[in-house]
Amino acid sequence: MSDAQIRVSLFDQLSKLSDRYGDILSWSALTSEIMYQGELIRLLGPKGIWKPASLELPISIATSPKTPYADSFSEDGLLQYHYRADQAGATDNNLLRRCMLQGVPLVYLHGVAKGKYVAAWPVYVVGDDPVRNIFSVAVDDKTLVASASHFPQAAEGADARRRYLTVATKTRLHQRTFRVRVLEAYKEQCAVCRLKHVSLLEAAHIIPDAHPDGEPIVSNGLSLCKIHHAAFDQNIMGISPDYQVKIRLDILEEIDGPMLKHGLQEMHDSKIVLPRSNSAMPNRDSLAERFEQFTQVSAR
Repeated sequence: MSDAQIRVSLFDQLSKLSDRYGDILSWSALTSEIMYQGELIRLLGPKGIWKPASLELPISIATSPKTPYADSFSEDGLLQYHYRADQAGATDNNLLRRCMLQGVPLVYLHGVAKGKYVAAWPVYVVGDDPVRNIFSVAVDDKTLVASASHFPQAAEGADARRRYLTVATKTRLHQRTFRVRVLEAYKEQCAVCRLKHVSLLEAAHIIPDAHPDGEPIVSNGLSLCKIHHAAFDQNIMGISPDYQVKIRLDILEEIDGPMLKHGLQEMHDSKIVLPRSNSAMPNRDSLAERFEQFTQVSAR
């Protein structure tokens, strides 16, 4: 079988893997659940640029969870892959340059936490900056590689399509990375009510995402269950700079069912759960800014 045919099979299996596990894929799934004609093929290896023995060229490029999110994208929206410039990385870099010249699609694995990745594919290496040691990478349409026996060079219009899809991927990576890192910092529980069902937890921005200061970093996030996230966003609930929960006065005086009583009213004046890491602690200045909005609404 040709490299292209094997690659198409791997992409198809990766789609099924994502259907089964969702957007966040584990190291274990990526290295033990993909087969081709009875042979195990790992989609991820010990190095960032990974080439299985059965392929002529690399199948994936992976980033470390320690890589700052902002460093993963260029100003024009393309993914950036920082590569090693030393002798040890020369062979892998040259293989990736061949992928660029031949238009060979790969999988981009964005590390969001230890052993956890968000996958994007097919991606193409579209530029090389040997001065800064950066490959530029663009995401393309999955349907265009669904049954290829070879991968032709990009046709007219491919650049605009790829840039559009890469911007969409950037948003997805942002959302998934922020959620995973915030939930891990809070030991996968709601900071207000201690609920530990991950499927019911969300990463709430202290300063909203659309705000210029609303960075997708853990110190600007809170792990909240769906009801407390909604209450926080609607200024029904506030969190003070000293980490105290406050419920809006009209809600405290309202009489309703057990959810209002136990889910909101009894949370008033309680303290939130905090991360153990100092770097993950919610930023007090951000909390103060957000709490000021809450108090203004409460005073009406």
